[in-house]
Amino acid sequence: MQFKHPEFLYFLFLLVIPILVHLFQLRRFKKEYFTNVQFLKELAIQTRKSATIKKWLLLFTRLLLLTFLILAFAQPFFTAKESKKATNEMYIVLDNSYSMQAKGKQGELLKRAVQDLLEHTPENQNFSLITNSENYWNTDIKSVQRDLQNLDYSAAPFELESVIAKINARKSAFNKDIIVVTDAIGAKNNQTKGFKKEDNIYFIIPDVEQKNNVAIDSVYLMQTLDNFYEIGVSISAYGTNQKETPVALYNNKKLVAKTLLALDKTKNTINFTIPKEDFNGYAAIEDKGLSYDNTYYFSISKPSKTNVISIGDAEKSNFLSRIYTSDEFNYVNFPLNSLDYNQIEKQDAIILNELTTIPQALQTTLKTFVSKGGNVVFIPSSENSNANSFLANFGAIQLQSATTNEKKVTKINFNHPLFSTVFEKKIDNFQYPTVKSSYTVNSKTPSILSYEDQTAFLTSVKSDLSSVYVFAAPISKNNSNFQNSPLIVPTFYNMAQNAQRTGITALTIGESQPFIVDATIGKDEILEIKNDADKFIPSQQFMATKVKMTFNENPKMAGNYGIYNGTNLIENISFNYNRTEGDLTQNNSSIADDYNLITDVESVFNTIQTDRTDTQIWKWFVALALLFLVIELLIQKFVK
Repeated sequence: MQFKHPEFLYFLFLLVIPILVHLFQLRRFKKEYFTNVQFLKELAIQTRKSATIKKWLLLFTRLLLLTFLILAFAQPFFTAKESKKATNEMYIVLDNSYSMQAKGKQGELLKRAVQDLLEHTPENQNFSLITNSENYWNTDIKSVQRDLQNLDYSAAPFELESVIAKINARKSAFNKDIIVVTDAIGAKNNQTKGFKKEDNIYFIIPDVEQKNNVAIDSVYLMQTLDNFYEIGVSISAYGTNQKETPVALYNNKKLVAKTLLALDKTKNTINFTIPKEDFNGYAAIEDKGLSYDNTYYFSISKPSKTNVISIGDAEKSNFLSRIYTSDEFNYVNFPLNSLDYNQIEKQDAIILNELTTIPQALQTTLKTFVSKGGNVVFIPSSENSNANSFLANFGAIQLQSATTNEKKVTKINFNHPLFSTVFEKKIDNFQYPTVKSSYTVNSKTPSILSYEDQTAFLTSVKSDLSSVYVFAAPISKNNSNFQNSPLIVPTFYNMAQNAQRTGITALTIGESQPFIVDATIGKDEILEIKNDADKFIPSQQFMATKVKMTFNENPKMAGNYGIYNGTNLIENISFNYNRTEGDLTQNNSSIADDYNLITDVESVFNTIQTDRTDTQIWKWFVALALLFLVIELLIQKFVK
């Protein structure tokens, strides 16, 4: 027990006063008895004993009354078990990712969490509020009330590690109380390792009532026909007892196709055939789960001819002219000594076909070409002199010593983007191409085509915008029969293509994927991205006839947009929310196992108040003082 005002304890010396008074009243006097009162002697002795008992009772009562009164003024209390944490700073982390759209017992999880904060956060409580999209430092509930009421879902997924890093970056002399409100969808236990031991961590993980959800994961181009595109819509069904769901396809908000899809497995695919023309729309489903992943926006631009040049001996490059036909490609072959360097930046792909040496000027030009989104295909010569110095410009990939052992190409990486739309099913038996001599490729990137000894025949180094494809052997007819293999056409056809020019455009909000658009703009001009509801200016870098754009956290809303130079539409582009939080069964409440798991905000503040508030007991001492005052009055009245 401690005292708030211990100086009042000096008044305990006043207890001497009632003791002295009592002693004065009990002084002994010598009594003389006369004969005429002798008969009253026994009665007097009895009365005197009763008076003595009464005086002792009054003394103890008054001593206790005065003691409790003095102690009450000293204000005694018991120290709280966490009194040293009373100065802790408070941080409230609120997950407003799209998985918080899920329904709980009292409605949508995010809306209920916001209401809980507004109702039960003390008005005098200072705290910092951190959401997926916004930070409010050193504020209070009244100051952020409007912001909380208007808080919308964020396209950025909830990343606990980055939130902890933000909090730890706030330097302070005090420890922290951190309240984390999240549904813990997709959370990993190791994401909490950034919490400091001296901080108090409270988790509020609301329960999801309905965990069934259907989501459109992606839309991709399956194949391009003469007059049509065949596209695939990939749909995931999470939970149990999923039924059929309607799938619709819209172009410029006009319904062009609709069908029912039976959700008989977790991953489902449905195909649509659409005219081979510009498409700027979306695929949509209907379900009772999350709504944010029910729509997938995408754009298709009618492909223009792809520009390809090969550099090398004309005779060795004849097979390329049969692949890059004039109806889809602008293809030209240049011998190295007659190469027009000014033509390089206008190309989509460049093939280096068995060059014995690569000039430094060409290396520098191709390095810039790749950085601007162009693809390069490298076919080594049997007499390479500086191939490794060239390849070093693009990453950790090198050619080691050549071998003359004949090898068969026996393995296809069907999951590689180069072949992802080529084969309807995996095949094990095909006409295996062979090579007579080859190099060993030293690279950490996965092989696209492999020999029977699992070494690479074809691999690639991929950047954000382009790829550099590297063969491990010359493919001219005197060294290989690869030109006669069925693989030759899809391999070279797809290596020349740039997905941003011929495929589906569907970017993910929040990812740092750059985008290149063909545009020649003036010095003072700038590109803008907009639709009917939103517009923004992306970061952009001008590169002769192209513009490289990065979007960072923009746009805020998914949808179909246009890239404009003033009022001139250059190209359509589409953005979608990240699909990582659609599986509501991935609720990982075990992240709170080593911390305080609390049911709601009110319980958190009650717990903190109880653990850190000293127990004041001065009122009990006042009550005891009043009790002994009453006892004294009763003794005065009833004890004779």
